[in-house]
Amino acid sequence: MSEQGLAPRWRLLQTVLLLASLLVLPLSLLLFAQWPLREWVQAGSLRANDAAQILFAFYVAVGITAASRANTHLAAPRNQLAATRRARTLRAGLMLLCLGPWLLFMLWSAAPLIAASVLRLDRFGETLTPGYFLIKLALGVLLLLVLIDLVQSWRAARREP
Repeated sequence: MSEQGLAPRWRLLQTVLLLASLLVLPLSLLLFAQWPLREWVQAGSLRANDAAQILFAFYVAVGITAASRANTHLAAPRNQLAATRRARTLRAGLMLLCLGPWLLFMLWSAAPLIAASVLRLDRFGETLTPGYFLIKLALGVLLLLVLIDLVQSWRAARREP
């Protein structure tokens, strides 16, 4: 499917994935800054680590879906052009059938933990810096994005000629 032919929902997901890919820049900066902060400034390296953990959690949460959309996961090779419409629809349906219930269960079981963490505004254990709840929130983002991508892939496979 070409970029011009994307439905608005697909474009929104693509935009979210693109914007989240920019998290790698501040993440790299924070990881690089830890050593000079620890050795030369002798302050701030733990807070830089905390911020990097938050960025990394969201980067990975979004990166899983981005890798799926780009077909860059380690998987058996498949040729989308050579596959019949029926095969593509079957594959998308089986993926939704296999992963959908697991994702829903994970969302259902993680939701109370995520909600409690956000309501408490959990802090990092070592520094007591606020923000640990964001790492747990990234789990919910990961699960939702994968589920949305699976449903949209299945719906798109059914509509394609």
